[in-house]
Amino acid sequence: MTKVITYGTYDMLHQGHINLLKRARDLGDHLIVGVTSEDFDKARGKINVRQSLMERVEAVKSLGIADEVIVEEYAGQKIDDILRYGIDIFTVGSDWEGYFDYLGKWCRVIYLDRTEGISSSELRSESCNIRLGIVTDNKYAEKIIRESNYVNGLTISGAYVPPPCNLTLSNRPGSSIPSFESLSDLLKRSDAVSVVVKPHLHYQIIRAALEAGKHVLCEPPLVLDSIQDEQLRRLAREKELVLTEGIKTAYSTAYRRFIRLVQSGRIGKIVSVDATCTSKADLEAKKPEELENLWGSLCGWGPMALLPIFQLLGTNYKRKTIITSLADSDVKFDLFTKIDFLFPAATASIKVAKGAKSEGALVVTGTEGYGYIPAPWWKTDYFELRFENPGENQRFFYQLDGEGIRLELVSFLRSIEAGSRELCLDEDIGRAITEVLQDFYQGKDVEYLA
Repeated sequence: MTKVITYGTYDMLHQGHINLLKRARDLGDHLIVGVTSEDFDKARGKINVRQSLMERVEAVKSLGIADEVIVEEYAGQKIDDILRYGIDIFTVGSDWEGYFDYLGKWCRVIYLDRTEGISSSELRSESCNIRLGIVTDNKYAEKIIRESNYVNGLTISGAYVPPPCNLTLSNRPGSSIPSFESLSDLLKRSDAVSVVVKPHLHYQIIRAALEAGKHVLCEPPLVLDSIQDEQLRRLAREKELVLTEGIKTAYSTAYRRFIRLVQSGRIGKIVSVDATCTSKADLEAKKPEELENLWGSLCGWGPMALLPIFQLLGTNYKRKTIITSLADSDVKFDLFTKIDFLFPAATASIKVAKGAKSEGALVVTGTEGYGYIPAPWWKTDYFELRFENPGENQRFFYQLDGEGIRLELVSFLRSIEAGSRELCLDEDIGRAITEVLQDFYQGKDVEYLA
């Protein structure tokens, strides 16, 4: 009996997949089909897969072509499978020609002609083509522009730079993107906008975009006023539009796994969450009069640092104390801010700074152990669970592409397609972040260092 094996993602199963599987079946007497898992797809850079693993497995099974369907979960598994199942022939589409020649050491390798004009990537792109406009006053937006190149169904329509800022954005070295003279011109040519400007400009820009029927992805905080926050969220609901904060770390694979493991009780009951985010890069060679054009420490780092606290402990804290050191009291530019929270059964704290430096780690303390993400935790591809017995310690590694921005854009796009916010940041967390920043700027619960 000749055993044949092939692999694929099989997202949005189409005639090209079916043709290839039939040809693979004709090569032998027994066909095994490997369907890639979500984590393995992400590790290979395939982040825009629309269907779940089980949906894809069931779709392949329902064809009745394969004798067995297995799941591919890690690099190097093909060799293990060839040896485990006694494979005679390995086959894939001709678009991979030459790539798997190394498997010839264990079995025969055959590349099959693929069906021209049909691919899952093309189908994904055709099913949803969202034009994303960029509203920005800083170069961070270029990261969003670059990462959009990896997301099927998303194109950059152009950018609007509010005056007096003078900024030229590029997609890649030597290439610029269209620039519009007004926000209204950009909105006319966009289906959605990414807002990356100073927070005090957010309300007017977001409201204009929503009233024009555009979806909005906004760098946090959404706004600095709770009333404005609720007005914008209500307007988005009324117009059935997606409005969400873009906290990139919330979408990275390692961070999401860390949160889920801690929530599962792996380290026992949570008694403390402590997050630190610092960077002095923004203040290098800056004059005091330029501070009003920069985000302060709490505005720039606060939403990121608050995220794990509100995700793990909820938003109903009993009280908080804000301690801050201001560089300029007139513009409320904080060089360093520490916030302590008291929850009914836990405590939490954040330290954020643009004028001071500390270890940028995230530590979650539990009754049985603790979770630890080393600095810079907001760009994590690695974390640990540590226990009293070092032999029980666990380390976890996940690939991080695009600092989480790529997956953030994918979630935003899928939310637009589905007409749902389920893949976005929880609104209660967004509101809680707004309330904390509002209290800071209004001087509520704040103590000032000399």
